[in-house]
Amino acid sequence: MKKIIFLAALALFIFMEGCNSEKAPVTPDGGSQLTIKAYWNDSQDSIAHYVPMANAKVILSSEYGMQVKNTDANGVLELTGLPSAVYDVSVRMQHPLDASITLVGTRLSIAISPEKAAVDTIYAQPTSNSGIAINEIYQAGSSSNGLKYFKDQFIELYNSSDSVKYLDGMMVMRFTGSTTAGVDQDNDGDIDGLSYAYKFPGNPGERNYPFPPKKFLVLAQYAYNHKNECAASIDLSNADWEFYDQFDSKEFENPNVPNILNMKSDKAVDFMMALNNDVIVISDGRDQTLTDGIDISTVLDGVEFQTDSKTAKTLDSRIDRGYTISPPSYSGKSIQRRQAGEDTNNSQLDWEILPYPTPGYQK
Repeated sequence: MKKIIFLAALALFIFMEGCNSEKAPVTPDGGSQLTIKAYWNDSQDSIAHYVPMANAKVILSSEYGMQVKNTDANGVLELTGLPSAVYDVSVRMQHPLDASITLVGTRLSIAISPEKAAVDTIYAQPTSNSGIAINEIYQAGSSSNGLKYFKDQFIELYNSSDSVKYLDGMMVMRFTGSTTAGVDQDNDGDIDGLSYAYKFPGNPGERNYPFPPKKFLVLAQYAYNHKNECAASIDLSNADWEFYDQFDSKEFENPNVPNILNMKSDKAVDFMMALNNDVIVISDGRDQTLTDGIDISTVLDGVEFQTDSKTAKTLDSRIDRGYTISPPSYSGKSIQRRQAGEDTNNSQLDWEILPYPTPGYQK
C-alpha cells in the first residue's frame, strides 16, 4: 500500500514539475511605446514653415481596437503600455484661420515590436470640410429563412458642423467600373465612371431643405418596412428621404417621405449599391453635366468600400486616401464611421463594420 501511495505522489510531483517548467513569455504584452509628433505648414508662400499641431485629435487604430487621444501644446503625443501590433494613425485639427478647412495627416502600418519604443512624425495637409459627411452605408443586405434580400439598402448622412446646412441641389452618386470608378482619367480635375446620379430638389445656393447641425439623415432605397418581406431586415418607412426613379412608372413611392430624383433619364434604375464593392459620392450639385465626370471641387464626401485589403483602390485620393472593408453579402451588417462625421479622408481609418445597421443614430 505504501508503495502505491509513494508512486502516486511521485507521479503528482513529476506532473507539477512539468507544469512549472513551462517558460513564461519573455516579453509580456503591453510594454511598447509610441511617440507621435505632428506638424502642419502655416506658410503662405513656397518656403515651408512647419508648426506643431497643438491639441490635435489623434486616432490610433490596430487589431486591438481604436483609441482617441490629443497631442499636447507642442504637437506631441506619448503613448505607453501599448501591445505590440501594427498601428494606423490619423491626426486632425481645424485650421486656425478657416473653419471650413481641416488639417489631416496619416501614417499607416507603424509596426511596434514587444517592449520597444517607436517615434514617428506626421505632416498634415489641408482638407476642405463642408460639415456634411456620409456616416453609414448599409449595402450588404440581409437573409432570413433562405431568402436573400437587398432592397433595404440605405445611406446615412451627418451634419457635424455647428450650423444649418442646406440640401438644395445636392447630388448622391455611384461610380462603377473596375478601373474608372472615381478616377480622374484625363487629369482635368474631375472624377469619371459615373453610373447613377440622384438629386435633392432645388438648386445649389437655395435654402428650402435645411439640414440641422448634429443631425442624421437616412436616405432609403425604398422607404418601406422591409421586415414585411424579410424578417431579418429593418423598418425604413420613417426614412428622411427616399431615392425615387421618376422615369419608372412602376416605381414604389412612400407618399410621406420626400424624394431624391434620378438625374439620368437614359438609366431608369433604382439607386442600388453593389453588395461588396462600390464608390459612393455626394456633391454640392454645382456640376450637373454628367457626361464628362464630376468636378472634384464640388465633391463634399466620397467613400469607397471593397471586399479585401488586396483590391486596387480607384477613387481619387483627393477625395479619399483609402477604402474601407465591406461586410459579407446578406450578412445584415453595415459600415459606419467610427465617430459620427469624423472624416480624415482615409476610409481605412475612419470606418468600421457594425453587426447590424443603425439608421438615424450612432452605435
